[in-house]
Amino acid sequence: MLFSLLRRHPLLLIVLAQLCGTSLWFSVNGVGLALSRDLGFAEADLGRLTLSVQAGFIAGTLFIATTGLADRFRASRIFAASCLAGALTNAGFVLAAAHPPLDLLLRFATGLCLAGIYPLGMKLVIGWTPKHTGAALAWLVGMLTLGTALPHLLRGTTLGLPWEWPLIGASGLALVGGALMLALGDGPHLPPASGRARLLDGLAALREARFRAVAGGYFGHCWELYAFWTLTPFLVAREVSRLGAPEAWVPWLSFGVIALGLAGCVGGGSLSRRLGSLWVARRALAASGLICLAYPLLTWLPPGVLLGLLAAWGLTVITDSPQFSALAAATAPRERVGSTLAVMNAVGFALTIPAISLTTALWSLQGNWVVWWLLPGPILGLWVMHGLPERGGQTETTTATTDLPQKR
Repeated sequence: MLFSLLRRHPLLLIVLAQLCGTSLWFSVNGVGLALSRDLGFAEADLGRLTLSVQAGFIAGTLFIATTGLADRFRASRIFAASCLAGALTNAGFVLAAAHPPLDLLLRFATGLCLAGIYPLGMKLVIGWTPKHTGAALAWLVGMLTLGTALPHLLRGTTLGLPWEWPLIGASGLALVGGALMLALGDGPHLPPASGRARLLDGLAALREARFRAVAGGYFGHCWELYAFWTLTPFLVAREVSRLGAPEAWVPWLSFGVIALGLAGCVGGGSLSRRLGSLWVARRALAASGLICLAYPLLTWLPPGVLLGLLAAWGLTVITDSPQFSALAAATAPRERVGSTLAVMNAVGFALTIPAISLTTALWSLQGNWVVWWLLPGPILGLWVMHGLPERGGQTETTTATTDLPQKR
């Protein structure tokens, strides 16, 4: 009865599954302070764990693109299998945390599994809700954002318990997400699966100037986004210390800063229906870039104001992501949507590695000034997109995606 009701609202089921599955992504970051206290982890150690997840995600997306997995098999089954495997590897970190390099290998494996969750979730959205893809993907990426923030919430609610509990909780949520997607299945609005599988098929869209511009904007966005999410607990902890507040505030406020991205994604999706995805993406990228530029210059302000600025940054830093995905889906070859999105994700997430590595390694030396290492992302992203028209053509995703081929 419940699943029959939810199948009439497939977007709801997809975003709930995405929320549960992506809680694996930053599960270790949510207990970072506890790992520092109990196991002696430094900021650079936590950065390496995050980098391992990113590297695994990149390897997974390249594997999907190379094998054509996303276009050859049912996306819902890949999603469910990835959730199961990700839950197991994430839970395994509990036993391996004090045993490098096994801890890094397990986080890498978790990233591999996430490659079957996030890009496949985008394809499932396109398959179930071909109209107003920008708004639909806004909900999906919003749930990715909330899933990223969820480990901080899990830690906040289990502060009296060992740090292992939030990790086990994230694994349990991933199992729920896989079950939900398996029950939903694939949507009817995708082209038939193809037997051919070549990496070049996923790269074919780069021959189109409009797609290259959209991808360039997305790459700049990626440089900033995940490094900011990695730095959020450090930035929040500094202001909590200045306030003289208890350390218990850190996970709650970190959750709030990151989770605000859900509101940014949904609000941006709503605006995209009237103003277009490119209009939203440009302004969100510019807003987060301005905050990145201003933040270190304003550290003399009261900590409450700095926390408010972090909240604004968390709101805007992810708002453009679903719009970039919608623009990419609108300009990608219809028969290779899955592979094209996988390749774009792989390149974008490869750029997160130097950004995270730089900022976590330099945090102890530069403090808040380290965020200026993120500025090249918004600046270069906006420059690459400067020639794209905001009205008409394939940049208008609310109309461009309605002509997706349908299965018979």
